[in-house]
Amino acid sequence: MSQGIGVAGIYVRDQDEALNFYVNKLGFTVHTDASNGGYRWLTVHYPGQPGIQLGLFRPQPPTVDQATARTIDDVVAKGAMPPLVLVVDDCRAAHERFSAAGVEFTQAPIERFGSVDASFRDPSGNGWKLIEARP
Repeated sequence: MSQGIGVAGIYVRDQDEALNFYVNKLGFTVHTDASNGGYRWLTVHYPGQPGIQLGLFRPQPPTVDQATARTIDDVVAKGAMPPLVLVVDDCRAAHERFSAAGVEFTQAPIERFGSVDASFRDPSGNGWKLIEARP
């Protein structure tokens, strides 16, 4: 029997906007897109990592009440959540490819700590570190 993390979720303000960003700008692929009433289970995964899904979820009942959902949207938009990390073979090349696709970077690639990294945020405000894999 295999056990481990299957889905790690983030909150997004608009699932269609998030889907467009992650699929069309970053190159993720859709894993699951299923609705149940007003709830939509939407997950994507990075090519080559089909076993790990990134959930693109709306904060909403029944998980949280409406007031809390609005608060979550506000703090995510301000960049208050910890950054996620996307490891790539070549940070500068990935920066160019993502920039050409319309990703707005908050930090251009910089060499430090023995690697190269850059930063960007998704349309909802979730922060990402783009880090070059060490040889």
